Amino acid sequence: MGSIDFTGIIICLGLFAMVFGIVYLSRRERMAMIERGMDPRRYKSQPAPYQNLKWGLLLIGAGIGLFLAFVLDRTTFKSTMDDNGAIYVGLVAIFGGIGLFLSYRIEKKEVLDRETNTVYATEKDMA
Repeated sequence: MGSIDFTGIIICLGLFAMVFGIVYLSRRERMAMIERGMDPRRYKSQPAPYQNLKWGLLLIGAGIGLFLAFVLDRTTFKSTMDDNGAIYVGLVAIFGGIGLFLSYRIEKKEVLDRETNTVYATEKDMA
């Protein structure tokens, strides 16, 4: 007897649940705004000024991790050629995290520089 494959059913149910959840939560958010006396049509999402930097460094880190895992897999771990999947996952996570950390440091430096310039300009205007 053949086994029944539920993969298609599970994917369809998951897709439906995801769409339903997104619509439900957006409607719930709009109702909460109306209850608080806010106009949902005037609501605009806040811009994320460093979003491109964050994604860029994350993808660069993931790419470096994949490349390093490939090089290690083909040279150092050549004897266990098929059992090295954890190297790929681990190095992508490590270098992706390093990319996000670098993004955080760059954003923090920019904010501190901006605050320092603002304080300096205010003191200069007072003098």
